[in-house]
Amino acid sequence: MLIYDQKLKIFYSNKINDSRYFAGFGTRSLGDARKIANIFNFFSKTNTSYKTLVLPEQIHSTNIALLKEKITETFKKIEEVDGLITVESKMILTVKTADCLQIIFADKKKGIIGISHQGWRGSRKRMVENMVKKMIEVGSRKEDILIAFGPSIGSCCYDITKDRYYLFLEEFNGYSDKIFTWRSGKCYLNLPLLNYLLLVNFGIPKENIDFFPFCTKCDHKRFFSFRRERNNNKKYGEMLSFILKLD
Repeated sequence: MLIYDQKLKIFYSNKINDSRYFAGFGTRSLGDARKIANIFNFFSKTNTSYKTLVLPEQIHSTNIALLKEKITETFKKIEEVDGLITVESKMILTVKTADCLQIIFADKKKGIIGISHQGWRGSRKRMVENMVKKMIEVGSRKEDILIAFGPSIGSCCYDITKDRYYLFLEEFNGYSDKIFTWRSGKCYLNLPLLNYLLLVNFGIPKENIDFFPFCTKCDHKRFFSFRRERNNNKKYGEMLSFILKLD
């Protein structure tokens, strides 16, 4: 179940969070995550003990960084990746989003954690499957991986061009009756549902997945949205998502 923490202003999954694992999906109340000071400020207020905060560059790829060794820097930016995985403790893995989908992964039996960012490009290239494959390489089993979806744009608001529709139809024809909706001559794509179906069909048990119910574009009070602000000619911010193994 996804729960909102009134004090911290984040959503978190009770499948993942416990005395050893701290993860969450931030809201706009935390400020723009593109400003690194806002990220450090959040973890300072939560009195979180950590050694390194890791931020991927996020280039809409399916590149994943496997962080096997301790990093000496307090802050580390990893270039040209959209996914992070580690077995290390006290290493905060983060992504930032403003409509794209962020997904948190945790295998508590093996102590492996991960986080990924996937917009339409990463989703089309099956980023979630790549994350699971990489965790399996490190020692995970599919049945032990717990997953939580964060806030992203929903099928209510995510209209796509015909060119993009055909790109997805070509790759995911078997899902077309589930992920596409047509209204008033426009095609709407359900990006979170597509990623959920990819995970389930890849072998992740349904009961291991927490699925986020809200749309970033609809909920202007709690979430930043690139599409909403772009349409209103306003500057947009990005939200923080993170996972940390405490010990």
